[in-house]
Amino acid sequence: MPMIDGAIQDYALTLDKFLDHAAKWRSRTEVVTACADGSTIRIGYAGLRERAKRVTSVLHDLGVRTGSRVATLSWNTQAHMECWYAVMGLGAVCHTLNPRLTSEQLAWMLGQSGASILVVSSDLQPLAAGIVALAPGVTKVLVIDLAEGDVLDSVGLPSAEGLEGAMRREFDDIAWGNFPETTPCGLCFTSGTTGSPKGVTYTHRGNYLHTLRQLQADVSGITSHDVVLPVVPMFHANAWGLPFSAPATGAKLVLPGRHSDGASLAHLIAAEGVTIAVGVPTIWMGLLEYLETTDLALPSLKRIMVGGAPMHPALMKRIEDRGICVQTTWGMTELSPLGTAAPPNDERSPETAGRPAVGLDLMVTDHAGKPLTSQRGQEGRLWVRGTSVVSRYFGQTEEATKDGWFDTGDLAVLSAAGQVFITGRSKDLIKSGGEWINPTEIETLVSRLPEVALAAVVGRAHPKWGERPVLMVEIREGYELSDEALLAGLKGQVPNWWLPDEIIRIGSMPLAGTGKIDKLGLRDLCSTMA
Repeated sequence: MPMIDGAIQDYALTLDKFLDHAAKWRSRTEVVTACADGSTIRIGYAGLRERAKRVTSVLHDLGVRTGSRVATLSWNTQAHMECWYAVMGLGAVCHTLNPRLTSEQLAWMLGQSGASILVVSSDLQPLAAGIVALAPGVTKVLVIDLAEGDVLDSVGLPSAEGLEGAMRREFDDIAWGNFPETTPCGLCFTSGTTGSPKGVTYTHRGNYLHTLRQLQADVSGITSHDVVLPVVPMFHANAWGLPFSAPATGAKLVLPGRHSDGASLAHLIAAEGVTIAVGVPTIWMGLLEYLETTDLALPSLKRIMVGGAPMHPALMKRIEDRGICVQTTWGMTELSPLGTAAPPNDERSPETAGRPAVGLDLMVTDHAGKPLTSQRGQEGRLWVRGTSVVSRYFGQTEEATKDGWFDTGDLAVLSAAGQVFITGRSKDLIKSGGEWINPTEIETLVSRLPEVALAAVVGRAHPKWGERPVLMVEIREGYELSDEALLAGLKGQVPNWWLPDEIIRIGSMPLAGTGKIDKLGLRDLCSTMA
């Protein structure tokens, strides 16, 4: 008689299960949204799931089915999160749009995705009107986060309807999750600072496994006792997966709405007892500057997770001097997005990006893509593979990988201890006189000066050398620093021919929609000042 193996239940890894879990086992744990007038909206996970199911019914009545695409143009709010789960639970694709981009850029993305329904925050209706005028494929607009006194833009958005009103209609309980775990669930376009944006399609399986990886103790380590504040926007790489990981553990979730200035965040953290906050370095610079001008203390805040751009060493020290642990991370949209993280109780510094968690593998190569003989201690191009890494961009037929590996475009060194040090972007390298200059090394050294708020180095065309580096700096308010002092920290640390030909002082460093320094804008500025 042949041996009959046992079996494990076929349990599809779909994202709706996270909210189902939270609603059943952490029903009263709050999701809090900060409003523009300083008030808050509160709901338990059970209530949020019920409302999300109502949104699903509205979308289903509008013809949304598995594979349909629904776009959102919204901030980090309860209503936006409800739409996420409503869309994804149906097996449809949630296409998140960045409100900090232009109407032309967003209309182009909508044209690419083919979304016919646009969910928009009330205060973004003017932007939505500009987008819809350029995107004829959008036939329905659902407005969320309507505050008292807000009105629908009936002129610019003739197809607009308040989602809250639509949810009051007769409710049909549409089942969630009746589709394969490989079904697409999200679409996020890269920032496009160096070319046309590329769409990255997320799947339920990929984001589910990304959530489990993120929850490991050496990564985010979120528990049911935490209060999590995702300042990283829900329109940027799915807010780094936090709207999934918080309900997965039953953590309280605090959503900041549209306001991410230092004062608003400080008072929100204090009022809600936030223990973990997540965002890009510029956010925490604003927070700290506000705290240093007030007597406000944040005793609940234990950790800040930072990514998207390198953190200023002086800023990290100022934060940690307050007893707040800073966890540096590295990732990108194509990784869903988390790649590596510095464990909270491990060696941490502004220079390290930590280590990858299980489910992600890294490799360094030369510029031709050949793996370095030694994978430790040598700078090379960083490649990655794993369960949540892009395989093919949206709308493209060719693979985005080589032999199963994705080229991140970053330069990195892997230490003997397994720490990842991101040393620059290959596309940012400056070729001067036939030799390469790494701007990141210069930026890191300059950024260590306590007087410097932000620093960036870009290449400018030169008739003899091809390109020469230009240093652009934002000096902290109330501080002064001479050009000689700026260059002094570089001499002896980098080759003399690396020293910038010019120093340009900028009152406010331009930032891209993701919060990173806008190097494309800086290159344009630099060329006009030549």
